[in-house]
Amino acid sequence: MGMTMTQKILAAHAGLEEVRAGDLIEAKLDIVLGNDVTTPVAIGVFEKAGFTEVFDREKIVITLDHYTPCKDIKSAELCVTARNFAHKHGITHLYDVGNVGIEHALLPEQGLVGPGDCIIGADSHTCTYGALGAFSTGVGSTDMAAGMASGLNWFKVPSAVRVELKGKLRPFVSGKDVILHLIGEIGVDGALYKSLEFTGEGVAELSMDDRFTIANMAIEAGGKNGIFPVDEETREYIKDRFGREPVVYSADDDAVYEKTVTINLDELEPTVSMPHLPSNTKTVKEVAGLHIDQVVIGSCTNGRMSDLRAAASIMEGKKVADNVRCIVIPATQQIYLDCLKEGIIETFINAGCAVSAPTCGPCLGGHMGVMAAGERAVATTNRNFVGRMGHTESEVILASPATAAASAIAGCVAVPGQE
Repeated sequence: MGMTMTQKILAAHAGLEEVRAGDLIEAKLDIVLGNDVTTPVAIGVFEKAGFTEVFDREKIVITLDHYTPCKDIKSAELCVTARNFAHKHGITHLYDVGNVGIEHALLPEQGLVGPGDCIIGADSHTCTYGALGAFSTGVGSTDMAAGMASGLNWFKVPSAVRVELKGKLRPFVSGKDVILHLIGEIGVDGALYKSLEFTGEGVAELSMDDRFTIANMAIEAGGKNGIFPVDEETREYIKDRFGREPVVYSADDDAVYEKTVTINLDELEPTVSMPHLPSNTKTVKEVAGLHIDQVVIGSCTNGRMSDLRAAASIMEGKKVADNVRCIVIPATQQIYLDCLKEGIIETFINAGCAVSAPTCGPCLGGHMGVMAAGERAVATTNRNFVGRMGHTESEVILASPATAAASAIAGCVAVPGQE
């Protein structure tokens, strides 16, 4: 009986010839990640347990991205705790104000993660790195503490759902529309503790940014991880970027999947998730005209260069509607610089947007875009639970950058290309 990509990576990191769904294993870790919200909790566990050294100062990454630049005293104290720990243990990869980026855009950009890796992060969207052919999953701060100390973590080997992609995306349709469609089809628990393994001819039609977006939101379907095969697109992305020798795994022909879901990319339309679940999906044209108060373009899901280009191409020469606040957040400092060089930041500012330094801020209702009661936002973020971006009586509509930009210009939910 064959193994899936995920099972092969876990077997290799556990030193086993094979694993099966449901097996409990102890696996070696290539990267342990934390941010300014989760790392201080992990530090408390680390020190209470009596640990005095980290397993490898090169394999721990701390990104101060959620509330920075610090919005208040509490967030400042969290960052001080993380900074002091990083300095004490000589952790190489500390990303702070001035060089920080939103973690799940920053780590691939910096070449810290790559094919064949086994990665944990004290952030649920750590599954993003599956786009590179890695096993990558979110854990709690206790697991992060154990990982920092030992370089090991326990896993229950997940079963898998195969997602077969066919065809090619149409204009104004992107990876965000693909993953929203999939979550709408299988539900927020449709892949509960399973590996979402993306296959098929349609994979080659997706950019790396599309794949990052799709893998990022595997958790919104309950997935343990999402993973893509390593192809020429992947190899080109990691070339001159990834500092280690990549290890490429592919699923066996007789790998076992619980089910197969087929998505015809050429049939997809711009899609949104309506409040208050990512699975509450509609095509944009079904809800076009709905009043909005705010638009957020950014986050670990859609703050990459192609996302901002897509939004800017729609906003070029236009103005954000008077009734809408539009906030744009490049995901890393490098992306910010690239946007400056291409004139994209100027396009956003001329359109009437507020442009922020890299931060997770508004996505989790932290800062840079918290909403009041009765307000509604279209956002390129990944969650729209009750109170996610502010008041419990506010609402979040999840959308692609193209749909978000079109909606900002129209002053209501709008179909991109028809705003």
